[in-house]
Amino acid sequence: MLKKLETAQISRSRIAVDIAGLATAVPEHVMSQDEALERAGKIFPQYARVFSLFANTGVQTRYMVEPGEWYMEPRSWEERTAVFQRHALDLLQKVATQAIADAGLEPRDIDVIVTNTITGLAIPSLEARLMNMMSFRSDVERLPIFGIGCGGGVAGLSRAARLARAEAGQTILFLTVDLCSICARTVDPSLGMFVSSALFGDGAAGVVLRSSENAEPSRSGGGLGRIALSGEHFWGETEYIMGWDIRNDGFGVVLSPHLPELMRNRFGPALDGFLDRNGLTIQDFDGFLFHPGGSKVLETVQGLLSIDRDSLAHSWNTLRDYGNMSSATALFVLQSAIKSGARGRHLLAAFGPGFSAYFAVLDL
Repeated sequence: MLKKLETAQISRSRIAVDIAGLATAVPEHVMSQDEALERAGKIFPQYARVFSLFANTGVQTRYMVEPGEWYMEPRSWEERTAVFQRHALDLLQKVATQAIADAGLEPRDIDVIVTNTITGLAIPSLEARLMNMMSFRSDVERLPIFGIGCGGGVAGLSRAARLARAEAGQTILFLTVDLCSICARTVDPSLGMFVSSALFGDGAAGVVLRSSENAEPSRSGGGLGRIALSGEHFWGETEYIMGWDIRNDGFGVVLSPHLPELMRNRFGPALDGFLDRNGLTIQDFDGFLFHPGGSKVLETVQGLLSIDRDSLAHSWNTLRDYGNMSSATALFVLQSAIKSGARGRHLLAAFGPGFSAYFAVLDL
């Protein structure tokens, strides 16, 4: 009852949250799926019978922070952390600068910075380090988020929007970056690591949100779109589905082959619950923007929603061109929709460790 009340109160709030700016970035090194398979074949010869997986993921190209040769050798925690901090900051500076400029603002206009990642550690946190690289005010509030995984783009955006709703006139910068490639471990012979080598790449995204008094918060009043609602669903006893194990040389991937089955059996009721709590149905949406975790995930979503492949074109295209970049991917999908001129109510959704689903209702 409390959750339902809180969601309803947000939907009736007179403080509206608009997307004022959006930017994405990838590192310089591009790897084709053919090259990825060639390299994986040297590391995982035991899986030769399922090399066809690489052709069935929906991925054609991905971007990496290091050249291909770097990933062929064992790496220590120290090496991975140094690479993460250097390249994550570089990408975050790019998307922060571009997103702020896209909003027609300056760094000093930002009141709060929310930063999300899952693929590396930095203390002081990434946005604290970014403060020394850009002209933010010294009184900017900071919120680092870690642990939400692939769902972090939607979950982090939703949390940033909740902060924006706390007070009209707030300008919040949401940043997310994941460098999935540096988590590849040549000493890990697991099927999960092999599958990961067929899917994941690196990328970052930045979004500027602005809050304002508005009597009709369900419709966009400016900028690129409006965040009308958000929510999430947690499935208990599913930590085996996705996440990290902590190993001596880095994060050890947890990626269960039962993920598509869980989606088929349990995603529909979770989505229905979110929609019911907010008085919505699938027919109320003009478009769907789902995190492309892989081809099986998107195919499962299409079946559950009774929609065709074209209805998830932005998700499929992002998967093809960039692979799965964990948290940043959903915002690449959103950017693709905005650039194409998409209008109307859209459902933005992603999934991550927990196992959890994250939803945001956007009016573009």
